[in-house]
Amino acid sequence: MEREISSPSLTSRGGSELGSLYTSETGIYMSSLAAAIFVASLVTAGVLLTTILVALTIMLQDCQSKSAGIVELWKHSDDYIQCQMSALHAELNSLGAESVPHNCKHVAVHYIKTGQYMRDLNFTAALVEDYLNCAKPVISGLDVVLMDADDIIQLYSRQDNLSQPRKSIWSDPIEEAKFLKQVFSRQLYMKLHVGGWPLILFSRKSEKLRKITEERLISAGYVNWSSLIMRLDEEMPMSNSEYISGRRNQLERQCFRIKAVISSRMDALTDPSMRSRAFKIPTPFYFNTLQHIEVL
Repeated sequence: MEREISSPSLTSRGGSELGSLYTSETGIYMSSLAAAIFVASLVTAGVLLTTILVALTIMLQDCQSKSAGIVELWKHSDDYIQCQMSALHAELNSLGAESVPHNCKHVAVHYIKTGQYMRDLNFTAALVEDYLNCAKPVISGLDVVLMDADDIIQLYSRQDNLSQPRKSIWSDPIEEAKFLKQVFSRQLYMKLHVGGWPLILFSRKSEKLRKITEERLISAGYVNWSSLIMRLDEEMPMSNSEYISGRRNQLERQCFRIKAVISSRMDALTDPSMRSRAFKIPTPFYFNTLQHIEVL
C-alpha cells in the first residue's frame, strides 16, 4: 500500500520564519489620475472658500460705510434744520451773527455746493410762474407784480460789467451763490415781462440815489419796468417794513391790484394786511472770514 505523503502547510509552521513573510496589509489603492483630480478638488475648494471670505469682508465693509453715511446724513439733516431755523429767526427779528451757531457756515457751504440752493431757486421760480400764469394780467395794466430792486442791485458791484452777470468763482461758495441768484433774478424778471405783467420795483434806498440806481438796473439788463419806488426824506426814519407797507397801501389806493410781491427779505413779505401772494427768494446764509453772517 502506497504511503500517502502530505506536505505540511506553509502556514502551519507557526514559529517558522517563512510564516512571517506572508502577512496581509490593508489600504486604498489610488491611480495617479484619481490623485490629481483629488488634489485639484482640494485646491478649487480652497479658492472658493477664499473668494467667499473676501466677498463677505467687502460686503461687511460696504454695510459699515453705508451705515456711517446714513448716520452722517442724519447728522447733516439735523444741523441743516437747526441752522435754517436759526437763520429764519435772525431774519424775522433783525438779529446779528451771534444768534446763529458757528457750525452753520459749513452747513451753508454744503447747501450751496451740493446744488440744493439751485434746486430751491428753480422750485421758487416754478411756483411764481405757475401762479401768475393762472392769474393773467388784465389789459388795463392795473394788475402788477412788485419786485425787490435791492435784491437785484446788491448782486452787482460798481466795478462789474453790469451788462453780463458776474462770473462765478466756483471754488468760492459765496460767489457761486451770487451767480446763481443773478441768473434766477434775471430769468424770472424777463419771463414776467414777456408774460405781459407790469413790474413795479421798490428799493429801501433814498430817493436821492434814484439816478445811480436806475443806471445800475439798466446796466444789469433790467429795463421796461413800470415804476421804481424809492424812499422819500420823510420816510427815512421809518422801519423798512413800515415804509414798504405804506407804499404798497398807496398803490392799492390808486386802484392797482398787486398780484404778487417777490423778495428775499422778510420786511417786504410779513405785513399781516398784505392781500397779495408773497414769494420769498431762497437766501443761503454764510459766515465770511470775519465770522459775520450775511444774507444774500
